[in-house]
Amino acid sequence: MSWLGALAIGLSLGLLGSGGSVLTVPVLVFLVGQEEKVAIAGSLAVVGSIAFVGALPFLRRRLIDGRSLVWFGLPGMAGTWCGAWLAAFVSGELQLLVFAAVMILAAGFMLRPVAVTASALAAGAPIAPDATRAEWKIVIDGLLVGGLTGFVGVGGGFLIVPALVLLGGLSMHRAIGTSLAIIALKSFAGFWKYLDVLQQADLSLDWPVLGKFTVIGIAGSLLGNRLGRSLDQRRLKQGFGVFLILMAVFIIWHHLAAGGSQ
Repeated sequence: MSWLGALAIGLSLGLLGSGGSVLTVPVLVFLVGQEEKVAIAGSLAVVGSIAFVGALPFLRRRLIDGRSLVWFGLPGMAGTWCGAWLAAFVSGELQLLVFAAVMILAAGFMLRPVAVTASALAAGAPIAPDATRAEWKIVIDGLLVGGLTGFVGVGGGFLIVPALVLLGGLSMHRAIGTSLAIIALKSFAGFWKYLDVLQQADLSLDWPVLGKFTVIGIAGSLLGNRLGRSLDQRRLKQGFGVFLILMAVFIIWHHLAAGGSQ
């Protein structure tokens, strides 16, 4: 069952450029049985690797925007490192509850595509960027999304893709490719810091499980990339948004039930 979850992680990243990490943490916690901090660290490793491989087809088609990598991606790496550092001072249970809140936020973006998908998916054309948006504000966006990545182990593609379309004026396909590259950079930066966090907590990673998840997820990502060229991404996002809400409710219910049984 957990391997089907790994396949779903890759499919999500390949189809939408986001959503992989919001699946990885619950799969590792509830299906594999890992401790929360271990699952978050493992999520960064798995999603970073899948996103890196998934970005390669976009790179070959020149659908990765270098300017966005600099202004959004590099600050995002710094924010991810800080978020992972902060995670050492809170419990895994709190991180999982914050994670559930992030899933609801992600669902809001998926269910409320507004002008992003409506404009960008029309023949794949770019939309005009927000001319009033200063570059220093985009840097702050990268830092904040990166902090979220490091703290709860989410790549933040559900925030990155709309930001790249609205602020950078990228087409949806170009935004997805750029999002995958940014997710890879941020995830690897956060994972590097999480190695220290796990060592301090006397926890260790299950490398065989992470290796299998990565291989299956990469296969799913490449498949999702091919399918994404012909499927209606607006409907995909809406369906995924509903799923995220259900998963967030389950996480919160599980936390409350576990607390009540103690």
